[in-house]
Amino acid sequence: MALQADCFTVYVAFYFVFATSLNFTSAAPGGGGANVLSLLQPYDFLYYSGVRAYFGGEWTKSAELLEKSILTKQTLLRVRRQCRDDCAAAGREALDQLDSEKGHLWDLWALDWVQQKAECLRFCVGRSATPAGQLPVSSDIDYEFSSRNPYNFLQVTYYKLEKLQKAASAAHTYFVANPSHLEMRNNIEKYRRMEGVTDEAFQDREIENERHWVLYDSAVQSEASSDWVQVAEKWKLCVNQTLQQTEECRVQCEVASQRLPDDRGVDTVDGAYEKAAVLSLSLLACRQSCVTEVATRPGRISAQEDYLPSQLEHLHIAQFKAGDIKGAVQTLRSLLLFYPSDRDSLDNLQLYSETLGGDTESQGTQPAQEIVRYISRSLQEKKLLYFGMENFDFSFIDPDLWTPEDVVPESLRDIWRAEKKKMNEKMKEGEQQEEVDDSGFFSGGPVPQVGVTITMDDERLNGTNRVMLDGVMTEKECDTILQLAAAAGSAGDGYRGRRSPHTPHETFEGLTVLRAVKLAQDGLVNQSDAKLLHELGERARVLLHSYFRSPSGLFMSFSHLVCRSAVAGDQEGRLDLSHPVHVDNCLLEPETKQCWREPPAFIHRDLSAVLYLNDNFDGGQLFFTNRDAKTVTARVKPSCGRLVGFSSGPVNPHGVTAVTSGRRCALALWFTKEKLYRDMEREEAEAMWAADGQSVVKKDKEEAEGTAGRNARSQAPKERSRGRGRVTGGRDEL
Repeated sequence: MALQADCFTVYVAFYFVFATSLNFTSAAPGGGGANVLSLLQPYDFLYYSGVRAYFGGEWTKSAELLEKSILTKQTLLRVRRQCRDDCAAAGREALDQLDSEKGHLWDLWALDWVQQKAECLRFCVGRSATPAGQLPVSSDIDYEFSSRNPYNFLQVTYYKLEKLQKAASAAHTYFVANPSHLEMRNNIEKYRRMEGVTDEAFQDREIENERHWVLYDSAVQSEASSDWVQVAEKWKLCVNQTLQQTEECRVQCEVASQRLPDDRGVDTVDGAYEKAAVLSLSLLACRQSCVTEVATRPGRISAQEDYLPSQLEHLHIAQFKAGDIKGAVQTLRSLLLFYPSDRDSLDNLQLYSETLGGDTESQGTQPAQEIVRYISRSLQEKKLLYFGMENFDFSFIDPDLWTPEDVVPESLRDIWRAEKKKMNEKMKEGEQQEEVDDSGFFSGGPVPQVGVTITMDDERLNGTNRVMLDGVMTEKECDTILQLAAAAGSAGDGYRGRRSPHTPHETFEGLTVLRAVKLAQDGLVNQSDAKLLHELGERARVLLHSYFRSPSGLFMSFSHLVCRSAVAGDQEGRLDLSHPVHVDNCLLEPETKQCWREPPAFIHRDLSAVLYLNDNFDGGQLFFTNRDAKTVTARVKPSCGRLVGFSSGPVNPHGVTAVTSGRRCALALWFTKEKLYRDMEREEAEAMWAADGQSVVKKDKEEAEGTAGRNARSQAPKERSRGRGRVTGGRDEL
C-alpha cells in the first residue's frame, strides 16, 4: 500500500465507501430474455432524434420522440431506485465476514461483497434498460433537461399540431424554470386567452421533483394566518419531504452510471487502492452535492443557504406558538446539532425548559433520529472528503455553512477559515450596502406635464429613488378606465375573477392593452377607452423617465390593469397581506437581508410604478420596508390619478396591505432600460391600430429606442439557469 500506517484506518474507511461506488463500472448487458425493443433506449438519443424531427417540420414524430425522452429519463430514475432497494441485501454474507477477518482475507471478502452487489445491480438494471441506455449522458444533455428545454420544443410542436391544452402545459413547465424568457411569458398569456385552454393546463409537469419547494412556500405563506398548529404541521411536512428528496438524490449518485472524474485526481495517484479511493471520493462528493441540488429552486442559479436548518428554525417557533413545547424542544435540539453554540437557539432552549417547568421527561427530549442520522452521515463523508483533499489533491466544495472546524484537517484550516471569513464579509457587506442603489436612476428631475405635482419625494418617502406624483389623471379618465375594467371583466378576461395567488381572501381581474384592443375590435368595449389605457402607460413612462433622470432610454416592459376585490364574509380575523413584501427584480431573503438578482425574479426590470384609479375601498395601501420585510419605512394611500414610481431593486422592498372591503383598481407598470425586454404585446396592439389606420400617441418612444437599442442584446443577462421555484404567473402585481 502507498499510504502511511497512521492513515490506514481512514483508508480502510475509503475502501468501505468504494464498495458502494459501483456506478463507475461500465454498463454490461443485462440477463434475462427481455426483448431489446422493450428495453429503455438512451434518452439523449431520443431527445436528439426529436429535435431533428422538430427542425424537419415532422411535428407528430417530434412530439412522440420528445415525450418519450422525458418519460424514459423518469423511468430510468425509478428503475435505478428500485434496483438499489432490491440489491440492498446482496453480498450480506460476505459483508458479515468483514468483522472477523483480517489481512488478505479481509480484502478477499470485501472484493466478494463488491462483486456480488455489482452483479446484482447490473442484472437488475439490465432487465429494464439497454446497455447504451445505462451509459452516462453528456453535460450538454444534463443542461438541456435541467433547464427543461424539451418542453420548449414541445410547446411549439403541440401548437403546430393544434393541441393547445398540451402546448400550454409545456409552455408553463418550461417557464417555471426560465421565468425571464420573455417570449414564453407572452406565449402563456396568449394561451390563457385561447378557447379550449383551461386552468388545468397551467400545471408544472415536473412538480414531483420540486414537491419540497411547494411545501416550503405553503408553510411560509401559512405563517401569515397565525394558525400555528397548521403552520407547524406544514413545516413538518416540508422537513420530511426535504429529507426524502435528498435521499433520492443520494441514491441516484450511488446507482447511476457516471464518467470517471478526470479532474479529481485519478491520473495523479499511483496504485489500484489509491485510484479506488479517489473514485470513492467522487461518489461522496456527489452525495454531498445533493444538499445544493435540493436547496436550489427551479430557475435559480444558487442554492438557498442553510435550507434544512432554516426549516427547523421555523418549525420549532411554530410548535412553541402552537403550544407543543415538547415538540419544540425536540426540533430545537435537532437544530443545535447544526449550530451547537448558537446563542439565540440556546436562549430559546432555556425558555422552553422554563415553560415546561417540572416536566423533566419533556425537557429531556432528544433530537429527531432522522436529523441525528443526517448529521452523523454527513460528518463522516466530510471527514473522508477533506482527507482526500489533503492526501490526493482531490477537489471538493463543502455545500454547508455549519461544518465544524474540527472536521477540517489542520493543514487545510487556514484556507477553510479564509473562505469562511470571505463569505461572512460578503454577507455583512450586503447588509451595509442596503441603502445603496446602483440602478442608474437619480431622482429629482423635472416633471414635464402641467398639473402634475410632486407630493412626496425620497425624503418624505424615507427611501432612495421613490416618488409620488398627483394629478397624473383626471377624475373623468379614472372613471373611464374603471368602466373599462368592469366591461372587460364582464366580457371575460385572462383571469376570470379567480382568487388572488397571494391571498384566498381576495379575487382579482386583470387587463392588458392587447386584450383591450381585441375586445374593442369585437365591439365589447370602446376603442377610445383601450387607447386611453395605452396612453396612460406612455404618460407614466415620460414622467418617470424625466424625474429619475435616466441617462439611457426607458422601455415599457409590462403594463397591467389590476382590480382586487375583497371576498365578502371572508375578512374577519384576517392577518395576511394583499401582496406579501417582495422586490421586483431580485429574490428577497429577509432573514439574511440578501436579494438575489437571478431567476425566477424578473431581473430585467429597472423601474416600477403604480397608477391608482380609485380610493373607495378599505385597505390596499402600498408600503415600503427595509430588507428585513418587517420595518415599514413609508406608506402610500391610493387615490385617483396618483402615480408612485420607484427603482425595482433591493432598496425598495414593498407590499400591499389587505383589501378588506370594496374593489381596488390600479395600473401596474414596469420599465426596463434594455430594448430586448420591451413589451411585445404592447407593440402588437400598436400594430393592430396601425393596420386599421389609427394613430397611437408615442411621445418620446422613438428617442428612447434610439438610445437603448444599440446595446440591448449585449446587456442581456448571461447566466444559465439550471432549472426550479414555483412561479404563479408572468405578472407581479403591485
